[in-house]
Amino acid sequence: MNGLPTVLVIDDEEVVLDSCRRILEKEGIRALTAGGGEEGLRQARELRPDLVFVDLKMPGLSGLEVIDRLRAEDPGVVVIVITGYATVASAVDSLKRGAYDFLPKPFTPDEFRLIVRRGLERRRLVLEAESLRREKELLRENFAAIVSHELKSPLAALQQSLYALNAAPLAGLAEAERQRLQKMQARVDDLLKLIHTWLRAVSSDLQAIRGDFRPVDLGAASARAVETVEPHARRKGIQIVVEGDPGPLLVQGHEGTLVEAMVNLLDNAVKYSRPGGKVFVRRAREGDRVRIAVGDQGVGMTPEEIRRVFDGFGRGKEGTAGESGHGFGLAIARRIVEAHGGTLGVESEPGRGSTFTITLSATKAGPAG
Repeated sequence: MNGLPTVLVIDDEEVVLDSCRRILEKEGIRALTAGGGEEGLRQARELRPDLVFVDLKMPGLSGLEVIDRLRAEDPGVVVIVITGYATVASAVDSLKRGAYDFLPKPFTPDEFRLIVRRGLERRRLVLEAESLRREKELLRENFAAIVSHELKSPLAALQQSLYALNAAPLAGLAEAERQRLQKMQARVDDLLKLIHTWLRAVSSDLQAIRGDFRPVDLGAASARAVETVEPHARRKGIQIVVEGDPGPLLVQGHEGTLVEAMVNLLDNAVKYSRPGGKVFVRRAREGDRVRIAVGDQGVGMTPEEIRRVFDGFGRGKEGTAGESGHGFGLAIARRIVEAHGGTLGVESEPGRGSTFTITLSATKAGPAG
């Protein structure tokens, strides 16, 4: 909040408006008053108050309608209901509509001052959270630009030079030196793949895939993901077990990104599984929903690790056999699933493994030819 905080009181009783205005002005707060819902909405639209008190029972536009319209125009505004009809039902209903608190009439000046302070503190926290969200988005954009221009371009040029060297017959080059050259090329390839992963994690382009949605068999997509990860699993002696509905599990989506999301989940499961263990892929249709669950019997996660697991810049404990990762795979998977209008949830317990579940809306349309 810049300058004086602004509080708007919407009530059809002049005595309430007058008393609230006096209390607020004594507290050094800019006071606005309106005798009805339409007038209150006009002032809120023009003057953007930090806190709004709304009477539930007013002639014309009701308090609940005012709350709905206030929240639609400014989701961050803090609304407190005041009414002489203080029932549990009306309080719950107003809170469901987005009101922050509830103040019954008659109220004392001290009660009003207390709830004003609480409401303005709530508004301060809302604004701080919004500011942090904007800073995070700016960091995301700047990070993508830095990675793209400062790292990706020179590495790509180096990669092309190494390709040319490997393709040319280099007279007198010892086998050991040729192998070192090939290793250099492999490492540069790995770095470029990592950069592409970073860019994918921080970009906002995933929403654009909706224009390419078509009916996709999620069961077949999960089979493709299993085929991709199986070589990694075999090297650790881990068996991938597919269970559940063998029939088509149709959703509207983008097949390539859905396969990518499931590959990321399977890679994560293998990484954190103990050698010789099992990873389960469970497929099911439940009513109008399709679910794909990827579970392991590995190291599991603590509640704190679960809270951080999708943040894109953090990961849980190191994988088994010292396997490393960069913390982006699960963040990318969640963004892909959310771009499809679905959810990606996780259940885990230390020492007993983790299960990640993709849930998407089913469709009855057949796969496009």
